[in-house]
Amino acid sequence: MRQRPAAIETLSDATTVDEDTGAVRSVQRADLMIDRDALEGIWSATYLERLARSYWRFLARVTLGLIRVRYGEESRSVVLIARPLRLLTFHAPEYEVGAARGLVRWRIARGVLVAKRGRGRGYLQIEVSRGPDDGGPRLPLHVEVEVANFYPAIASGLSLRLYNITQSRIHVIVTYGFLRSLVRRDLPRSRVGRFAAAQSPD
Repeated sequence: MRQRPAAIETLSDATTVDEDTGAVRSVQRADLMIDRDALEGIWSATYLERLARSYWRFLARVTLGLIRVRYGEESRSVVLIARPLRLLTFHAPEYEVGAARGLVRWRIARGVLVAKRGRGRGYLQIEVSRGPDDGGPRLPLHVEVEVANFYPAIASGLSLRLYNITQSRIHVIVTYGFLRSLVRRDLPRSRVGRFAAAQSPD
């Protein structure tokens, strides 16, 4: 049987709430083993941007199109069906790419899901890092999806317990689904194409 070019080894979740401020930090992690040639072929700013795009596409697909992303020159908005219902609005993404680590971060601006005191304070990010190279045909790749310093409106307006059993739980389930989907290495072209000049013609 032909071995798949990537395989997920572990999934984990760490979600905490700061008792003093009410800020939420939620991190979902996955460890993958990926063919050396496959990883080398996608380790670039272009594919980091495509990874970011794949996250938003997965979110739209898993919600059957009810949740969509609207792109502006300096913002990204997660909307429920239409633009007026902005669940979350982010500033334009920031990218960091190095020899062993890549990161894309969206700083949270505002939105229905964000408490007033949390506007402009938190962020969502996806980070990928290469593990130690043992010389084998596959390389370890660590992926983290993190929401940090997030102040959920539902916790402020209603209760933290309600947030934990609804919005927080849904976020973890969806993120696990996204991390599992990465074994397919189906990374769509970016809608914005910030690094389009470096894209290969595949």
